[in-house]
This record gives sequence, structure tokens and C-alpha cells, in this order.
Amino acid sequence: MDHDAAPVCAGPPAAGDGGPPWARFRERRRAARLPWPSTLLVTVCAVVGTGFAARSHGAAGREPLDALGWALLPLIPAALLLRTRWPVPALAAVTGLTLLYLGLGYPYGPVLLPLAVAVFSVSAAGHRYAAWWAAGVFWTGHVLIAHWLYAHLPPTGDGPAPWGQELVVAAWIAAVLAGSELLRVRRAEWARAAAERAAAARRRRDEERLLIARELHDVLAHSLSVIHVQAGVGLALIDRDPGQARTALTTIKAASKEALGEVRQVLDSLRAPGDAPRAPAPGLDRLPELVEQAGSAGLAVDVGTTGTPVALPPGTDLAAFRIVQEALTNVVRHSGSRTAVVRISYGPVGLTLRITDEGPATGSDAGGSGNGLAGMRERAAGLGGTIEAGPRPGGGFAVRADLPLRPKETP
Repeated sequence: MDHDAAPVCAGPPAAGDGGPPWARFRERRRAARLPWPSTLLVTVCAVVGTGFAARSHGAAGREPLDALGWALLPLIPAALLLRTRWPVPALAAVTGLTLLYLGLGYPYGPVLLPLAVAVFSVSAAGHRYAAWWAAGVFWTGHVLIAHWLYAHLPPTGDGPAPWGQELVVAAWIAAVLAGSELLRVRRAEWARAAAERAAAARRRRDEERLLIARELHDVLAHSLSVIHVQAGVGLALIDRDPGQARTALTTIKAASKEALGEVRQVLDSLRAPGDAPRAPAPGLDRLPELVEQAGSAGLAVDVGTTGTPVALPPGTDLAAFRIVQEALTNVVRHSGSRTAVVRISYGPVGLTLRITDEGPATGSDAGGSGNGLAGMRERAAGLGGTIEAGPRPGGGFAVRADLPLRPKETP
């Protein structure tokens, strides 16, 4: 019998290759594009909002906006254009220009909005320490300007700012940092969830691919083994016994027709998403057909059942049929025995299959693919069951399969 244990096919390459090329190209293009729309919106808000705020702050001791002030207002948010390509330099530019603006005594207002946007962008890009450093530098610079350097900076005759103002600025900075941390964490969660979804999709594709490979292997291996044996019989008897040769050709025709039908059934299930197969998947109810096919190949099969038969889940029923089919196919291919015994035992929680032959092994592969036992093990493992296969002490070969009546749930 088939003593192989090689997997049906190699698994997919390990994750971590950076994703498909088109996805990496799209990410590079997105990073290369300048964020014009959002930067323009922030610029309008900063210029217009600070212009309105200048009226009230001008009467509160702040320097009125002049040509330099109006030039700095759009220049500060303009540095945000670099935040997708060079987020840390963009944050440094915005921080420095904002401190320069406040150091010249110009009024407060939405001019601080670009700094918040830059901190959010840098943190979201993964440079959280740079965001914290920039926030610390800004607050330190603001304290120096408001409490120590005010005598050397506009407006003339200005006094130190109240410390309560520093608490407001510190609270604003803390809120910006907290919001940027929240955004960073959420983006990491979204990226992790997307990676998990992609990995789950890859696993589903791999499982479907392996399922199709096992189905086609089991269908074709059994039918082609019968065809192989009968073709040999026909060639040997075509001159001496034309009648027996005709019988062999009739068996070949029937086996090939059934194989084509089952292959068509597998392919029909792939034609369109959601389409159900046109015929039900085979189960143990088709065991008599399997015994008849084996008989046409010269193998007498003795089938016995113990326990109370129960309705099997579709996956278990299909796996049980395919395991028996593959085991009998291996007897036809690799054993000199012309008899096989199939025992089906229904238990309270599981189904046990035992297929044996008397041997001896012929040493011929008979055109086998070498994936028979591996396919049976994969089917059983997919349901949470086990397969044991090996030579019998008294000669021959035995296959034992234990399948649960309730297949394990796929995570």
C-alpha cells in the first residue's frame, strides 16, 4: 500500500514580504503626494481666524499684525506640506515658526492649529518621541518668552504673563499629545486588524486550495487506478479472450465517466461565488458504488458495520467516504491481495474506520502520486480526527481513521 507521508503541497510563503507589489506602490505614491487640500484648509483657518482674533488681542497688549506677521501666518501651516514625506522636519519647522510668531508679540488664535496638526501627523507616523520633544520645546520656549525674555521682545513695555496662562497652554499641549497618542493607538489597532483580516483571508484561500487539491486527488486517483488495472487486463486478453477484454473496456468507460462527473462537480463549485454544487457531495451512502468499482478492478471488498448508524455531518461523511476510497485505491495499486476488509464502527462521539488487506505489497506505484496517506491525514486532522496507517504484524496493511461526529470549529 501507499506508505508516503509527504504533504500534498508546500504551504504559502511566510508573511512579512511587505504585501503585494501594487499595495507597496500605492503606499509609496500616497506618501509622495503633497497634502495640498488639508494644508490649504488649515492655512485658511489659521490666517482668517487669527486675523479676527487680532482685533481683540490688539487691545490686550499684543503687537498688531504687520507685514511680517501676515507673512508668518500662511508660512507656518505651509510647512505642513512636508509632513507626509518628512514628518519630523515639518514638525520642527512649524514649532520654530510658531515660537518666532509668538516671540514677536503677535496675537494668539488659530495660529496654534498647525502645531497641533503637525504633532498629530508625527505621532501617527510612529515618531511619538519627536512629538513629545516638540511639545516640550514649545512649552519651554513659551515660558521663556512670557516670563524672562518679554523685556527684550515686542511689544514695548510689556510685562510678564500670568502663570495661569501657562497652565492653559500646558493643558492645551497635554490635550494635543493625548489626542495624538489616541490616534496613534487607534491607527495601530486598525493596521493590526487589517493584517489579521488579510492573514485570515490567506488562510481561507490556502484551505480552499488544499480542499480542492484533495478532492481532485481522491477522485482521479481512484478512478485512474481502476482504469490502469483494467487497461492492463484488456491489453493482456485482447487476443486470447476478446469478451473479457470488452468487459475491461466497459469498466474503463464507466470509471472514466464517473471521474469526469465528479471532477465537473468540483469545478462547478468554483464557477461563481455562492453557487452550490449541482450534486451532493459523496458520503458513506455511496459505499456500495465504491465496492462495485473495486470489484471491477478485481478487488473483493467485505464491508461490515457495528454500532447504530447516525446521520453524519456533511464534512465527516465526505471525509469518511474519501478515506475508504483512498485506502481501497492503495490496495489496488500497491497490494498483491485481491481482498480487502472495511469495518465501520459508530460510537457515541465518533466514527471509526478500519480498512485492511492481506498483502503482500507489490512494490509498484501503479501511477500513484504519492499523496494518498498525506491527504487522508489532512482530511482527518481538519475535522479533529486522527489517521493511523502501517503494515500489519501478520502481513498486509491497515488504515484506521477516528473521526469525531462533531467536527472541531475553525477559528
